[in-house]
Amino acid sequence: MTVTVIGAGLAGCEAAWQLAERGFEVRLVEMKPTKMTPAHHSADFAELVCSNSLRGDRLENAVGLLKEELRRLKSLILTCAEANRVEAGGALAVDRYGFSGMVTEKIRSHPKITVVEEEVTKIPEAPVIIATGPLTSDAMSAAIQDYFGGQKYMSFFDAAAPLITFESIDMEKAWFASRYDRGDADYVNCSMEKDEYIAFVEALKTAEEAPVHGFEDKHVFEGCMPVEVMARRGEDTLRYGPMKPVGLKDPKTGKEPYAVVQLRKDNALGSVYNLVGFQTHLKFPEQKRVFSMIPALHDAEFVRYGVMHRNTFLDSPRLLDRYYADRRNPLVAFAGQMTGVEGYVESTASGYLAAVSMAAKLQGTPVPDFPKQTAIGALAQYISDTSIGSFQPMNINFGIMDPLGYKVKGKANKNLAIAERSLAIIDQMLREHTI
Repeated sequence: MTVTVIGAGLAGCEAAWQLAERGFEVRLVEMKPTKMTPAHHSADFAELVCSNSLRGDRLENAVGLLKEELRRLKSLILTCAEANRVEAGGALAVDRYGFSGMVTEKIRSHPKITVVEEEVTKIPEAPVIIATGPLTSDAMSAAIQDYFGGQKYMSFFDAAAPLITFESIDMEKAWFASRYDRGDADYVNCSMEKDEYIAFVEALKTAEEAPVHGFEDKHVFEGCMPVEVMARRGEDTLRYGPMKPVGLKDPKTGKEPYAVVQLRKDNALGSVYNLVGFQTHLKFPEQKRVFSMIPALHDAEFVRYGVMHRNTFLDSPRLLDRYYADRRNPLVAFAGQMTGVEGYVESTASGYLAAVSMAAKLQGTPVPDFPKQTAIGALAQYISDTSIGSFQPMNINFGIMDPLGYKVKGKANKNLAIAERSLAIIDQMLREHTI
């Protein structure tokens, strides 16, 4: 039997791989490179259009737990991410081109996967998993709306940070370190004095923005808030956000600076760095002008400016079940950010669960039951929770997982106990061959 997967992003590639590994013929349809979006730059699959970080890697962090669940479940995306890891302290960051290239090679070389390069403009016959992402083409968006009887998408705006060359950083005014000296010194830290910071914030507040159709500050997803929007929220907002100096001591003074801009390696060679948390939709000349006010970046060479794009997602609680499937047809499923999961790892998890659930339905075996004690299950149950009134995209967090039911002293210890409980459930499911 052949299963169609539409979209070769993180969710689509994970879904295609899991189905193929379970013996299904997979027809993976991707519109790149025939048709590109403004946010895409490569013909490779699983392209990381924003940050190159898959975020925290510690079990006390919910996304760290989600990654460990996926590792144990033999996720293609996590395997390729680990193979292309670049230093990023306690986070899992990757060489974006090496990562996408490896995913592409593994998908194209799998004997059960056939790649078709074309734009899909209508929903194919089941079984199908639709993972066309937050930048779904206009024609496919219309087809999905028609499929759901005219059900409108909701949408938000997402932004990417600029990339600069390492050799253009003035290291006389910056230093390598990780916050609180956790892990290796993987970040370049660019300090700012109070007067420099205040002038920088004022410049951000008044800088000219690129026109984005329908953009309003209130529609920006909090996890990808542009720096200029944060600047308008108050003078100290950035100092409590991406420019937080806590835990970073300047080796020249032995003191914490007034504010710090952190740069993270974006490729394995270390020749390109990104401005962490500096998503923006300023016009390109304004980005050059304002970000060059950061003392260590006065001569920064930009290899990619920040961009902003509209992301669309479904009203999933009304449309999808806990397996990411259409409530009316269990053999039509959706995956990725269009379902309302937010983040690379979350998108991967949705692709995994949509695929293994689809495989079980087609094989006539019990559908895997990932409870809310697991990160994978909690995320799926969040997007399908009909009690949610105003549905918004969600990163994985411990708040949507079942509580322990007993007290544990200290937040980190409590989170670790939740993680250990989750992984014990995953291990048991693996032993009992229920996934």
